[in-house]
Amino acid sequence: MEKNLLTLKQIAPFTILAAVAVGAIFIPTLPVFADNSKYVPADIAWVLVATALVFLMTPGLAFFYGGMVNRKNVISTMIKSVVAAGVTTILWVTVGFSLAFGNTIGGFIGDPTTFLFFKDVSSGAPWSLAPTIPLALFATFQLMFAIITPGLVVGAVAERIRFTSYILFIALFGLLVYFPLAHWTWHPEGFLFAMGVFDFAGGTVVHISAGCAALAGALVLKRRKVHMERTEIPPANIPYVLIGTGLLWFGWFGFNAGSALGANSLAVSAFAATNAAAASAGLTWMFFDVIRGKKPSVLGFCIGAVVGLVAITPGAGYVAIPQSIFIGFVASIISNLAISLKSKTALDDTLDVFPCHGVGGIVGMILTGVFATKAVNSAGPDGLFYGDAAFFITQLKGVAIVVLYSFVVSYGIFKLINFIQPIRVSSEDEELGLDESQHNEKYLQGTLLVTHNGVSVQKDSSDLEKELH
Repeated sequence: MEKNLLTLKQIAPFTILAAVAVGAIFIPTLPVFADNSKYVPADIAWVLVATALVFLMTPGLAFFYGGMVNRKNVISTMIKSVVAAGVTTILWVTVGFSLAFGNTIGGFIGDPTTFLFFKDVSSGAPWSLAPTIPLALFATFQLMFAIITPGLVVGAVAERIRFTSYILFIALFGLLVYFPLAHWTWHPEGFLFAMGVFDFAGGTVVHISAGCAALAGALVLKRRKVHMERTEIPPANIPYVLIGTGLLWFGWFGFNAGSALGANSLAVSAFAATNAAAASAGLTWMFFDVIRGKKPSVLGFCIGAVVGLVAITPGAGYVAIPQSIFIGFVASIISNLAISLKSKTALDDTLDVFPCHGVGGIVGMILTGVFATKAVNSAGPDGLFYGDAAFFITQLKGVAIVVLYSFVVSYGIFKLINFIQPIRVSSEDEELGLDESQHNEKYLQGTLLVTHNGVSVQKDSSDLEKELH
């Protein structure tokens, strides 16, 4: 019976994908962009570039996370970020775009039949809030946000979650958390949109949802052995972290400035605000560490810069460039202190996803409620700093709703997966490392040709160093 059950689990993913692929054959093909008169070529060109930039963030995230984990788990951590591009794309084309941006059902979710298998996406009218670009481009741009969000959660559950369990998490998180939140926040008839909650590029939809899911995952999977033993594990490859940070920073220009959905002055403002917040936060983290008795570190600057990027995301199109420096400064300090506080607890959020993305997203949403101004975006609000306390309160309500929903549903998803199959690897596999136990692959930090008694063998330089000591 156990053998048959195991076989069913093994064939189920392939069977589902095969069914989708065969079903796609029978979707009717309609003329593509039959009427081009309504589109602006410059806007199409910019959003195409922005879409590619946001996609680049996914391998950037893989390097960022992969460089920070134990060297036995580099490959397993990196693939979990990248595989989200596969799973989420298939979900998005079949039902995801419909659930997020389809005809609303009570302001809570889209009708899954609206764009089923991208029906009418290539030939339909443009999205109401992006009238100068084709609907297919808007859908693809939004897909990139959906891809990176579950990838962010990887950092909290790294070094102990089964690969197959994580694949299932990506699917369930998209269906039950990300797609509904995108509908609530970015669909004109979504209930958070109707409340007056403003989130320019994903403070709630991406970062708070991922941060709260990360917290839920860390609680369900419990602590790693090295965490319980308080064993200090050095990062596998700090240059990887630096490369990942550069790719994330570069891609984030598409993330935030692309959310203007056109080549316009708002995109320019969002672009500059994004850069200023990241720079401010990176420096703040590094200098704040110094006044607390630490040395300035590469990791500190990189983590701080990413926190700044997170915090400016919801307000990039609503706050002015000078105020974005303050947002990066405050968010960096708060996230830094949150990590310090977390380190004194039993919570094993491996790469501090909740203190960085969850807390950073919350701070960004709240400060958008403070510093948003119509002088930057006439279609946006004025914040508390400019006399509108009501909008500030609305932002607080929106944050509370998203935090509660994201955490509760994500916690339920992890528990459900654990009921279907053990979500955590065995202690033996954890000790061996997930690269070998889950993928039968090994990350070699460097290899040396070692000759002993006339026999030459290749050895991992880190293993050799241990032997020498």
